[in-house]
Amino acid sequence: MDGSMFIGTWWALIPPLLAIILAFVTKEVYSSLFIGVAVGAVLYSGFHPWNSFVNFFEIMKNSMNLNILIFDVLLGMIIVLMAKTGGSAAYGKWAGSKIKSKKSALLATTGLGILIFVDDYFNCLTVGSVMRPVTDRYKVSRAKLAYIIDATAAPVCIIAPISSWAAAVNSYVPENAGISGFQLFLRTIPYNLYAILTLVMVVFMTLTAFDFGLMKKHEENAAKGDLFTSGAEEFEQISEDEVNPNGKVIDLILPVAVLIVSAIGAMIYTGYLGGATDVFTAFSGCDAETSLIFATTVTIFFMLILYLPRKVVTFKGFMDSLVEGFKLMIPAIMILIFAWSLKGVGDALGLADFVGHVVGDNTSASIFIPAVLFLAAVFLSFSTGTSWGTFAILVPIATAMFEGNSNLEMMIVSVAAVLAGAVCGDHISPISDTTVMSSAGAQSNHLNHVSTQMQYAAVVMIVSLIGYVLAGIVQIWWVVLGFSLILLLVVLNVMRVIVGRKEKDKA
Repeated sequence: MDGSMFIGTWWALIPPLLAIILAFVTKEVYSSLFIGVAVGAVLYSGFHPWNSFVNFFEIMKNSMNLNILIFDVLLGMIIVLMAKTGGSAAYGKWAGSKIKSKKSALLATTGLGILIFVDDYFNCLTVGSVMRPVTDRYKVSRAKLAYIIDATAAPVCIIAPISSWAAAVNSYVPENAGISGFQLFLRTIPYNLYAILTLVMVVFMTLTAFDFGLMKKHEENAAKGDLFTSGAEEFEQISEDEVNPNGKVIDLILPVAVLIVSAIGAMIYTGYLGGATDVFTAFSGCDAETSLIFATTVTIFFMLILYLPRKVVTFKGFMDSLVEGFKLMIPAIMILIFAWSLKGVGDALGLADFVGHVVGDNTSASIFIPAVLFLAAVFLSFSTGTSWGTFAILVPIATAMFEGNSNLEMMIVSVAAVLAGAVCGDHISPISDTTVMSSAGAQSNHLNHVSTQMQYAAVVMIVSLIGYVLAGIVQIWWVVLGFSLILLLVVLNVMRVIVGRKEKDKA
């Protein structure tokens, strides 16, 4: 049988959907992703046994991003060193003296997530390693921490003009769009409903101490001392007797500062190497992956200089920590490799082309274009686990619908709907790399994070969809954003009342 008969057809949907369904049914992500990739390889090979075997590993090899894996390993090493030298524990005690409540701990985590807007990978793992000791102290569940990390990663990056995400979007805007990539990106920001409403929801849930669905169960268990709920910690933990009791706050703060400064500096430098003439164009043209590897490498050498002379850790202990850091990130690395392979299978089967044709053939110039593009982006991003791949397919389609500047505002709304939908789909997908990174940063069971976040994201997604229907009608950003914000707050307050009544009835 010829595998080409499956390419660019609805068959391309089977591998990702199968993997996602199996993950939720079995509660086991590794085998679910493996089966999804294997089925995709079989389809691509036309059910030929040997070709299926060869294509499975060929797709896996070609799909892997070695730079991101190296970055993960190096950051894992930094996290272990911070913990073993007592820096994380010291920071937890210090922050505990400044942060007096669970609400303050959650707000501080949210604030740090918003501040680190340059790159989502960097955001996920850095915020997790810095704030985890504090949130643990105030009995915040790991699922809740993972949600806040995830909700302040991609949603912040997609509305920050100076970020690796902004650079990606700029690169996908055609030259004949009638507007520059940067101008288009800036004008999509107030229309990016999912990103803005997600940040509002995080703050609302924190200020009101309101939780619902599976997250409520996790928070109730955390209040009793069980931060994981799953009954087993997915990530290997560092024994308390290995931690130096004499660690200081600077043992965490200084390495994090070096990490941030060197990452931003390297991004700007690589941008100028690429021909940039100012800071923004440097960010938009930077080599983010190489910059992150450089930053983590510099930080590890800095930690060597910071720790060894003060005898906070022995040289042998320092080198052992490097191996432990690698081991710490193995669960995240495994999921990432399989998730990338699943995306590679989707690419081989023409999944993006199939969705692009469906969207291109079935949307006419009407008020529903933004809403349709939003749903298409959610579906494509959810199925492939990638926001950037979704941008690459749907942004050119959205701009092509309004070529020649026929309706510039509608183009802006439509592109914003694509960006918002891509982030939304990425958020609710268990095979998304940023979702995996958030689980790793919080050291949370991955499926616990996905299942709890999905319910929260669904509320914002529905409100955003209604907002994009309105946007297609009025095309006035402050009306659309204002209406969407009010609608979200009304929905959340109604849910609070309903949940409160149920609790009273149980009591």
